[in-house]
Parts: sequence; structure tokens; C-alpha cells
Amino acid sequence: MNLLLALICGTLFGAGLAVSGMTDPAKVIGFLDVTGAWDPTLGFVMGGGLLITVPFFQLVLQRTQGPWFAEGFRLPDRHDIDARLITGAAMFGIGWGLVGLCPGPAISSLAYLNLDILYFGIAMTAGMFIADRF
Repeated sequence: MNLLLALICGTLFGAGLAVSGMTDPAKVIGFLDVTGAWDPTLGFVMGGGLLITVPFFQLVLQRTQGPWFAEGFRLPDRHDIDARLITGAAMFGIGWGLVGLCPGPAISSLAYLNLDILYFGIAMTAGMFIADRF
């Protein structure tokens, strides 16, 4: 049952990324290019997502019975900011800005069978493997 729910949620998430244009690296880079040919449309995608997420996230966390399909909520328990977090965030941001993809849209974009996206996915997987080992 949990695997089916994960598949449904992942498919819905991927479809949302495709519909919003987040799987198009040119659109993402256009959004990040605030001094050039800036494309603000992804800002509306982010704003729409926040309008839905913030109130419902608060409602879900106030539930006394916990989540429906899990034993409990799995929220981060660390709140400190260290060099590893800053380095990882900087590398993520630089990679996102250079390529126009982050992990979610990259995985969704694999459905387009584009070799460039496949190479990115292989490099991303290798990077995650290396980061996990070291």
C-alpha cells in the first residue's frame, strides 16, 4: 500500500513539474537570470505552491492522531547550521543555476529520453554516492 501511495504521489509531483515548466532547463535558467532576459513565470508557480502548502501543512501538523499512512511524522530534528550544510547548499545552488535542473525535475525529465538529461542523472547519482561515502 505504501509503495502504491509513493508511486501516486511521485507521479503527481512529476506531472506538476512538467505542467509548470520546471523540467525545462531553459525556463529555469531564464527565471534565475534576473539581470538579463528574466522570465518571472516560475515565481508564480512557487507562489501558488506556497499558497496551498503553508495552510495545509499547519493543519496536518496539528492532527493529534498523526499521519494516515505512517507511524509518525518524519521531520528534521537538527536545527543547527554548519559548514557541511552551507557547502551542500552552495553546491546545489551553483549546479541548479548552471544546468537549470535540480534532482526532482531531473528525475521527472528522464521520461523525455533526452541523452543530456540521462548524463545529468548519472552524474547526479554518482555525486550523491560519493557524498554519502565521504
